[in-house]
Amino acid sequence: MVDGIGGIPPGTNQISGRIPSGSRSMNSSMGSPDDFSAAAWAPVGTFLSAMRGAQFACAYELFQRSMRQFGPPSYHLDTVCQEGKHVPVTMTVVAETPFCRLLRFSAGDGRGVRRMLCAPLAGHRAVVVRDTIESMLPDADVYVTDWIDARDVPPEAGQFGLADCVLLLEQFMTMLDPAHLDVVAICQATVPSLAAVSRLASGDAPEVRALALIGGPLDARLHPTRLGDIAAMMPLPVFLAHCTGAVPHGYRGAGRIVYPGFLQLPTLASGQPERLSAMVLAALQGPWPGSRAQADLRHAAVAGYVAMMDMPVEFVLDTMRIVFREHLLPRGSWSVGEMPVDPAAMRATRLLTVEGQLDAITGAGQTHAAQTLCLGLDQRLCTQVTVPGCDHYGLFSGPVWRSRVYPMLQSWLNAPERLPR
Repeated sequence: MVDGIGGIPPGTNQISGRIPSGSRSMNSSMGSPDDFSAAAWAPVGTFLSAMRGAQFACAYELFQRSMRQFGPPSYHLDTVCQEGKHVPVTMTVVAETPFCRLLRFSAGDGRGVRRMLCAPLAGHRAVVVRDTIESMLPDADVYVTDWIDARDVPPEAGQFGLADCVLLLEQFMTMLDPAHLDVVAICQATVPSLAAVSRLASGDAPEVRALALIGGPLDARLHPTRLGDIAAMMPLPVFLAHCTGAVPHGYRGAGRIVYPGFLQLPTLASGQPERLSAMVLAALQGPWPGSRAQADLRHAAVAGYVAMMDMPVEFVLDTMRIVFREHLLPRGSWSVGEMPVDPAAMRATRLLTVEGQLDAITGAGQTHAAQTLCLGLDQRLCTQVTVPGCDHYGLFSGPVWRSRVYPMLQSWLNAPERLPR
């Protein structure tokens, strides 16, 4: 544990897992019955009906066993290159709740810079952002939201909705001292991260120094993708009946209702089907002489991609309703903990939005929409970048990330503030 972060006295940086919830209960998250005809989803329902009851448990365990062949998910970050030298990397847990651990990755002195990397709670474990962490380490200490697999969260820990996620991120940011903190949010995490930063700006707390939003559905009305359409149109009774189930016995979260990882993996893969096949084919190639390290990295990439986790069903329902159906954030109608989420309250935070030209998971314009929501920011504080030839995963991993996206992000993060605070 790291003591005394941001003025927090040693020994007091454990955040309670009982966060005041601003989200609806599971039943009220469903809202009113959908007008979209359930008959249109009859083939889906027929296919997924095998996932009920005991058959759900069998499919669940089969998937878990298949994932064990890759071993426990690992960040594989032992050293990082810093000024031409290999520097050891240390990883510590600085805060922990039943649903998330805040991990600190540090190499050397970290330049005295703190950067919070908000990994998405979207089915992948946080190891999927390993490349992001490795790239950022030479310049800063990196704090990562390491989400806990819902199968490992006892039911008595309560529910965890989207509002709970916002409040948790806000507490993490407050603990790390917002005025000296850069926040980088990826994919689904852009929505609760922007909400958390907005709540800080609306209250008495300092604003975060910089906020980078990368490939996220801040306004899912713009150029909706296949995944967005599914989230927006699948009748909720179909989703609840055929896409959710109770964690089987043998896990700490036994009895918790979840959206399981074995359904989310093919859903995400369908957004970019060529990516998983290319990764697997590359990993199956035998290492050429002297290329063992590259082969290990290819295997680690596949393991990170398929390291799926169960999500609390109330979190998924909230995301479907708030982000993809009612579009509460861009409509200015979202409140968390009885406080309106008002991005226009931000005055001093530097803002960057990044999209990939070939992103098939988050539609064009959905991330850049933050630029119009943060109306209180001087335009000199705002930057938007669309990366040519970049798909969704290239925004935070792989060769495109390392050669094109991160150099741009690094330059922006390390640039001096353009306006005095």
